[in-house]
Parts: sequence; C-alpha cells; structure tokens
Amino acid sequence: MKVTAEDVRHIATLSRLTVPEAEMEKFTEQFNQIINYADILQQIDTTDIEPTAHVLPVANVLREDVVQEGVAHEDAMKNAPAVHNDGFKVPRVIE
Repeated sequence: MKVTAEDVRHIATLSRLTVPEAEMEKFTEQFNQIINYADILQQIDTTDIEPTAHVLPVANVLREDVVQEGVAHEDAMKNAPAVHNDGFKVPRVIE
C-alpha cells in the first residue's frame, strides 16, 4: 500500500494537525517507510511464539510485608507542638 499526499492530509485532519504543504512530501515519505516496515514485520513467522504483553519477562519487585512496632502514642504526643483531646492540634483549614 502506498500512502499519498491526500492520505497524509486526511490523517492530519483526523488528528487535528496542520501539515504545511512544504513538508507534505517529507511526511508522505515517512508514512511510506512506516508502512514498509510494518509489511516486513508481517512476513515474520510467529506460529510457535506465545503472545505476551511485554518483550522481556516482568517480575514483581515489591518487598515482603513485615510487621514492625510503631511509635507509642505517648512518644508521638511528646513531639506535638499542641495537643487537644489526646490528639494533634492543628490550625483550622476549613472555614
């Protein structure tokens, strides 16, 4: 399939892009190179290759969840600049 300048104009209109006439030949050539590359890929035999979402193997790199002791309530309140009803007192942000 050969892409023409009219095809490029149509694609540009669908994409809401403006392609200057001075660059129309360049874009037409680039589209044709892309189509030629896709044709080359179509010729590759992939009958014994399982479809995958990624080219390389993907493994989860998350760490194991480990229960750890937190800060005691009393120790946390020692660092609070102000305490109200046994909790941190903060400035009002909603009027």
